[in-house]
Amino acid sequence: MDVKCPICDCVDQIDYDSPLAKRLRNRRKHLYLCQACTDRIGKNTKKRHETGAFKLFQEKKEDDPYIQ
Repeated sequence: MDVKCPICDCVDQIDYDSPLAKRLRNRRKHLYLCQACTDRIGKNTKKRHETGAFKLFQEKKEDDPYIQ
């Protein structure tokens, strides 16, 4: 199965029967990222975490007294 990275536009070949290929076929919102882009994004994210300026916003949920 031919897949294309949306960031760097490189085309890679993955096995048609692999779990990744099935995920890409069945769930259209999932994107394929090549290994170089995955490593680069991971490295930059770790750098942002280490600076302390990285904030992960979580949804504020109200506790419902009727649901336990």
